[in-house]
Amino acid sequence: MACSDDRGPCTEGVCCVATVVLGAVATGALIAPVAFHRFLTGHGMKPELVHVASRLIAVGLITLALTIAAALLLLLRTATGNPAAAWGLSAACLIWFATSWLVLPQVVLRRTAAARRAAVSGLGAPRGGGRPPQ
Repeated sequence: MACSDDRGPCTEGVCCVATVVLGAVATGALIAPVAFHRFLTGHGMKPELVHVASRLIAVGLITLALTIAAALLLLLRTATGNPAAAWGLSAACLIWFATSWLVLPQVVLRRTAAARRAAVSGLGAPRGGGRPPQ
């Protein structure tokens, strides 16, 4: 099977296989922390569990994003007949995932940390975490 054709850098077969394999890896990585929790609970291994679960979830999210983008690529290449549009929309999907899964949480974390530092130093109340006026 060739790795290049007139529609882009992957043939339908290669893209289909890659999509299914990525989906299987994503599923395994995202479900694995449940099994780890089940087997390690009660053995005093919470730090190890948290560390491994964090890594598995990161791998799972990355492979899930790649699976969805690959599936979009396959679908859009066929539906639109326009490889450039298919690649562009698939890339836009990956950018959206990176923004909503990585950038946005970092922005919220930094804003919350700054608001808490300000509240501790007496410069103001934390955003969203303060008590409503009575």
